[in-house]
Amino acid sequence: MTAGPGLSDSLRAVTEQHSHQFERGTDGPKVIVVGVDGSDSSLRAAAYAGGLARRQRALLAVVYVQPVMAAGAAMGAPVAETTDEIAEDLVAQIREATERTKGIFDVRWEFHTFRGDPYGGLVKAADELKADAVVVGASEQAGHRIVGSVAVRLVKAGRWPVTVVP
Repeated sequence: MTAGPGLSDSLRAVTEQHSHQFERGTDGPKVIVVGVDGSDSSLRAAAYAGGLARRQRALLAVVYVQPVMAAGAAMGAPVAETTDEIAEDLVAQIREATERTKGIFDVRWEFHTFRGDPYGGLVKAADELKADAVVVGASEQAGHRIVGSVAVRLVKAGRWPVTVVP
């Protein structure tokens, strides 16, 4: 006895349609990218992302985008040295926090630096690391309400779920 078209046929059609598509993030995030720059909001974002990574058993990819300051470099300012120091300080803070919580909250994490503007650097990081989610702190600069912050631009890109932490 054969059944007419019904629920099983519909499910089979949907399954066949989706079997040819790549699907990311179906079992929760496996890689969470968080942007840090040393600001209070970025450190809150890192703490939030760390908790999310712990609960999801995901890799936390902490990303610092070193700004390229052509004007400062032209005037002889040691820009690369300064941003390298910031990156080293951020790594030290992260290591200290992980040591304090070792055995209580274990989170797998990596630290990455990219050079460029914050938006472009985070997009590149999320693409290269195959991020399932991106977490950033809300902008603390008043001008970003008019021009648009990194967080707003990431949300508008619509390529990953983006969480903005105040």
